[in-house]
Amino acid sequence: MLIRTGRDGFQHPIASEITPRAVYEQRRSLLKLMAGGAAGGALAAWVGREALAQAVQRPNKLAALPGAKSGVAGAATMEKVTDYKDATTYNNFYEFGTDKDDPAKNAHTLKTRPWTVEVDGLVKKPAKYTLEDLVKLSAQEERIYRLRCVEGWSMVIPWVGYSMSKLIEKVEPLGSAKYVEFITLADKATMPYVGSRVLEWPYVEGLRLDEAMNPLTLLTFGMYGEVLPNQNGAPVRLVVPWKYGFKSGKSLVKIRFTDKEPRISWNKSAPQEYGFYSNVNPNVDHPRWSQATERRIGEDGLFAKKRKTLMFNGYEPQVGQLYAGMDLKKFY
Repeated sequence: MLIRTGRDGFQHPIASEITPRAVYEQRRSLLKLMAGGAAGGALAAWVGREALAQAVQRPNKLAALPGAKSGVAGAATMEKVTDYKDATTYNNFYEFGTDKDDPAKNAHTLKTRPWTVEVDGLVKKPAKYTLEDLVKLSAQEERIYRLRCVEGWSMVIPWVGYSMSKLIEKVEPLGSAKYVEFITLADKATMPYVGSRVLEWPYVEGLRLDEAMNPLTLLTFGMYGEVLPNQNGAPVRLVVPWKYGFKSGKSLVKIRFTDKEPRISWNKSAPQEYGFYSNVNPNVDHPRWSQATERRIGEDGLFAKKRKTLMFNGYEPQVGQLYAGMDLKKFY
């Protein structure tokens, strides 16, 4: 029913015509930035990501990937989980482009079946595992981990997989093995940016053997209870939650055990900016920006206040002993 007020002809709007308060406040913030000349890039990025999220949201729902809740200490957080649409449309995966929305746009070309992962180097039992064999190697768990990227943004994601130590125990490293090297697929036919000058290809990451053996290091096959989307590193990736995100190699095809520290891709590209360890550390800044704070993607809208970065991304009780006595500014 429409109720007339004392002003002739004025009618109260019906509920469906009223702009929600949250939308209104976000628009008001945008207008403030526009007035200061600062909103152009931010607005374009925000609108673009919203449109992309609508376009790529599970047109065919990914298959469920069962995993019990993890019993590993430190493998959960009470923080709000990042929305699926944000976690799958704001990514770093340079094989598919350098902008954050490029992987979601371009990764549909990746072919994830059939897939094999070769394990070699200083091990007693080198092997080639099909994806199916790798998935069955150990019982899977769901672990809610923070993901912190070196650019200053973060997410909270429920990953599905099992401790990397299960695979390591299976292949039995030799006593001389000190490091583990992780190599990503580099296929120009299905990864359109392989061959670009931004990095050397294939993409290579590495951990010390004791880091790889830590229970928190996850060999990952899924997220949000489903198989990994291509743009998030399908069909198998690493998740190392106390390190910056680029340490968690995606679309793995080879795992090699060695006695020498691997030359990782970003360290080769810019050694003054990216060290081998790359532990999340608010006290060690990137040469071009501070690491003391971070922006949680999807938290409180586009203009959320930054939060303080946690040492080792909040996993210091579980991993701090790995670096006892080390100068973390020298070994960054």
